[in-house]
Amino acid sequence: MNQRAQWKGAGMTVIGAVITLLFLFPVYWMVKTSITPITDLFSSPPHFGVLNATFTAYYDNFIHNTDMLRYIGNSFIIAIGTMIMSLLFATPAAYALARLDLKGKSLIMILLLAIQMLPGIMMAMPLFIMFSKVHLVNSYFGLILADMIHALPFAVLVLRPSFMALPKGLEEAAKIDGCNQFTAFTRIILPLVVPGMMTVAVFCFLFGWGDFIFGLTLTTEDSVRPLTLGLYRFIGQYGTEWNNLMAVATLAALPIIIIFIGLQRYVVGGITAGSMKD
Repeated sequence: MNQRAQWKGAGMTVIGAVITLLFLFPVYWMVKTSITPITDLFSSPPHFGVLNATFTAYYDNFIHNTDMLRYIGNSFIIAIGTMIMSLLFATPAAYALARLDLKGKSLIMILLLAIQMLPGIMMAMPLFIMFSKVHLVNSYFGLILADMIHALPFAVLVLRPSFMALPKGLEEAAKIDGCNQFTAFTRIILPLVVPGMMTVAVFCFLFGWGDFIFGLTLTTEDSVRPLTLGLYRFIGQYGTEWNNLMAVATLAALPIIIIFIGLQRYVVGGITAGSMKD
């Protein structure tokens, strides 16, 4: 029986390794394309290894021409702003929906889910018309507000189970010790949902980092355009500059990879934090 379990464990390990390699292969191909000379990109049959590696695409886009660095800076501003603003509003909203006796909570949850299902392309034009009247086009704040349309409902929906999983007597015990509702929330409850907040922070950052639709419709100037529109510059009417595109895409993926590796423990803990309720 023990030997059978070992074989089963080895088989699951092999299956997991194969699936992981399949998911990582596009990442490998992206990096490979970025360092492959343009003359070798369309060789037939294709080469799965790296031949005649060159870093010309990286030099051209990040040293010789620094436009992409400006796009990266814009994306960081938008992504960090989306993350902070979403956490600032979603945390008290999720707490209220989970712990307070509010009327219409079911309707609010349905509205949040409905907003999540709306594609961004449907809201891009109404937002452009509205933002143009209040002078929020071509501004970081306008892009942050637009990205919050999906990030904020997602943050509330993810954080609410984390609050619901906490014992209900925590606030009562805090009030006995002299806390009011607000201080009990800030001093007792918030430290206990840090994993959930870290999870929300990571995904809200990704909402802002990977946005394309709102960046395309709400900006007309390069000074505020995000990196996703910088990538779009390499796709032209007569062809695509694949090595330049993949070089910039590789640098664009690095912050995401670093964030998930560095905060993996918090992200996994946050996803499972609200799975059980006491």
